[in-house]
Amino acid sequence: MDRNTLIGLLLMFGIIAGSFYLMKPSEVEIKKEQVLQDSLARVKKGLAPLADSTKANTQLVAAQAAKPLDSAALKLPFGATKVGTEKIITVENDKIIAKISSKGGRVKSVQLKGQTNFNGKPLVLFEGDHNRFGLKFNVAGENINTNDLFFTSEDADVKVTGEDSKSIKLQLAYGADQYIEYVYTIKGNGYNLGLDINTKGIQNKIDQKTIALDWETILLQKEQNIDSERQKSTIYFKEADNVDHLSEAKDEEKELKEKVEWIAFKQHYFSNILSSKTGFSTADVNVKTTIEADVVKLYSATARLDYATQKDNSYSLNFFFGPNQYKTLKAEGHDFHKIINMGWGPMRWINQFITVPVFDFLDNFHLSYGIVILVLTLLLKLVLSPLTYKSYLSMAKMRVLKPQLDEIKAKVGEDNAVLLQQEQMKLYKTAGVNPLGGCLPLVLQMPFTIAFFYFFPNLFELRGESFLFMKDMSTYDTLFSFSPIFGVNHVSLMCVLMTLTTLLTTWYNNATSGATGQMKYIGYIMPLIFFFVLNSFPAGLNYYYFLSAILTFLTQLIIRSMVNDDKILAKLEDNKKNPKVQKKSSFQSRMEEAMRQAQQNKK
Repeated sequence: MDRNTLIGLLLMFGIIAGSFYLMKPSEVEIKKEQVLQDSLARVKKGLAPLADSTKANTQLVAAQAAKPLDSAALKLPFGATKVGTEKIITVENDKIIAKISSKGGRVKSVQLKGQTNFNGKPLVLFEGDHNRFGLKFNVAGENINTNDLFFTSEDADVKVTGEDSKSIKLQLAYGADQYIEYVYTIKGNGYNLGLDINTKGIQNKIDQKTIALDWETILLQKEQNIDSERQKSTIYFKEADNVDHLSEAKDEEKELKEKVEWIAFKQHYFSNILSSKTGFSTADVNVKTTIEADVVKLYSATARLDYATQKDNSYSLNFFFGPNQYKTLKAEGHDFHKIINMGWGPMRWINQFITVPVFDFLDNFHLSYGIVILVLTLLLKLVLSPLTYKSYLSMAKMRVLKPQLDEIKAKVGEDNAVLLQQEQMKLYKTAGVNPLGGCLPLVLQMPFTIAFFYFFPNLFELRGESFLFMKDMSTYDTLFSFSPIFGVNHVSLMCVLMTLTTLLTTWYNNATSGATGQMKYIGYIMPLIFFFVLNSFPAGLNYYYFLSAILTFLTQLIIRSMVNDDKILAKLEDNKKNPKVQKKSSFQSRMEEAMRQAQQNKK
């Protein structure tokens, strides 16, 4: 088996293994199948089918709310606050509309102005019983959760603009001059809603060093591709000056044992972030998927606040309800911007220190984002053009040496692979050709290609933006749809164009480099594999790859017109006649030594 055959087999194995990984069922699909099988098993036993967890929880909450209270229950701590009439107070500024409910004193819903769901409806981050928020503690043996109790307030709806700010107060009464107070403050411009929690006169009623703040949210679908939305949604948190997150691919829970500055319920393009000026002492966070078609994920967090039993306690918290836009989160501070996945290692550095600043600079000209991506791609190709030229020149050298390499192969034979490699390396050395010269520049360009793979799918600015036939560059465009086949139910036109252009570039590279055998055809397989991988990715990403392939092809045509094969061959022949003493690299020395050892062992 020769080297090309071995490489071909390894690539084939890698492609097949990658296909199994990409086509494996998602967490939601696995849960659906599990629920189906469990329900069928219950039916066979004569039992009722299992209900979905989200619906079951909603029904349980409704049943508990409808259950009447007896007089004994009303005499328990905070007993009088267990019944009441819900009052909604709306607080609004230039960016958000938040509705505060007297039941639980919680934020019942938040709408972002100027934003819509994929279906055109106003974008509401959460609403109704999909959000629970309350303090949990024990008073006289009674477990209290303020989310289920009724606050009172004399305040009315407020609306602020510009630099103005206003506050509303809600109180949960325990007794005369004994209460828990929530003070919500909203400023005219921004995505923040401040919350100050004050306890008055109840310090000796709660014998605990900490009280728990329970926050739970069900986030519904907002993007066209809910599978992609789930893959980019999870809980982020900043613990001990380190930003981390739970798994995006599966259910996970974690106990945070160090001080926590903030907790973020992140959805693909939007986040709900709760922060504390003094920090939470510890916290437990949990994220789950569900089988409901329009539910992205279920989030829950229990954060603990230090509590002093000798004095009144106050806590200064803040909600951020807004977009996962890099410059917006960066301006907020507290490392909020780190919830946007910019890649790892060098890819993250490229995006943070090169791609984002250049994109923001171009964005200041208020151009169409299709034009911005075009200019960004042109600039990248211009910067990398010296590497592209060196790569093409190296391939041209290999191409003009091919007849001599064929002569060596005919003379030595393919049976003695070690001797064949030695003779080929000798030719490369005397001619002054680096066989890896065509690969290294391409390898140096790879971090930029991979960096954009993270940048565009997380770029909020593309959301809802159209260009040419692409109605929304933040999700896939659809040429036509069909019944799902292996999880695929559409074909993206931009992905098709990108694939065809990449195949054209591959054909041209093979024609100019003189590639033969299996390696000639393997280059055609990878674009086809990437078609299935990128078919459901944002049109903006495929548009970039399409432009990149077009510009690469045009660049190679220009360089081809500048390079003369006869002059290159003459130069290589001169190198063989007048060899220069060159210091061998450690890699070359080890390679030659390995080949000598292999040749001796064979003898």
